[in-house]
Amino acid sequence: MARLGVPRGLGEAESVRRSGGVGNHAGQKVETSHGLLILNADDWGRDHTTTERTLECFLHGAISSVSAMVFMEDSERAAATAREQGIDVGIHLNLTTSFSAPETPARLIEHQTRLAEYLSRHRFAQVVFHPGLTNSFEYVVSAQMDEFVRLYGLGPKRLDGHHHMHLCANVLFERLLPSGTLVRRNFSFEPGEKSFLNRLYRRFVDRLLTRRHRLTDYFFSLPPLEPSARLERIFSLARQFTVEIETHPVRPEEYNFLMGREFAWLSENVRTPPRRSALL
Repeated sequence: MARLGVPRGLGEAESVRRSGGVGNHAGQKVETSHGLLILNADDWGRDHTTTERTLECFLHGAISSVSAMVFMEDSERAAATAREQGIDVGIHLNLTTSFSAPETPARLIEHQTRLAEYLSRHRFAQVVFHPGLTNSFEYVVSAQMDEFVRLYGLGPKRLDGHHHMHLCANVLFERLLPSGTLVRRNFSFEPGEKSFLNRLYRRFVDRLLTRRHRLTDYFFSLPPLEPSARLERIFSLARQFTVEIETHPVRPEEYNFLMGREFAWLSENVRTPPRRSALL
């Protein structure tokens, strides 16, 4: 597999083998001799079906952590389940999909609706800073952080975003994500998969993230599941580097893969975070 760029700014769980170690966000050195594979399920708490499919995969040993949505119809029950099962939970910031919990504050719905309308207006909205929406971005992000604390009893140490909108310009340049947290980076691509300008912008965003946050070495989505050589290359990277794979067990093809023999074979002899304990 062609070598992809490896970012700086890795924390203890994200450090990889290097001569002389690597630096984390505080400039410290961390020595390690193994990679790490993080199978993270998004949308925890979005609805009953999503939560249950994800829980099955966790109990099966196929995923190591989840990213929770708040102010959704199953958020309360999902939080109770995560506490009971000891599931490692980060926050899945939601700026684009309507909140579905019945008691969501009307003001929060109003502000999120503004953001969703803007971010879905055109494909480049995510990369353009909107000064007229700074208050809405701050309020919607802050409200979800506070709700996460209410549901889970502590602030999130890991952050990512629904539709990856945690990387939109307003969130980044307003510095709305707590410093020192593990934040999901851009997708990793081999040279030629995306245009030069696309990869240049993603590289710029990742470098910006490393100034205040910790990142994994690589980040991929589980699909496409074919050709199988793609997943073999990704899983092999995790024997030396820290790799996060984004999954959605509610999708039948992903659920079947995670619960099946091929996944068990690919993940054999690959180090994963301790189950039923915090990642960091």
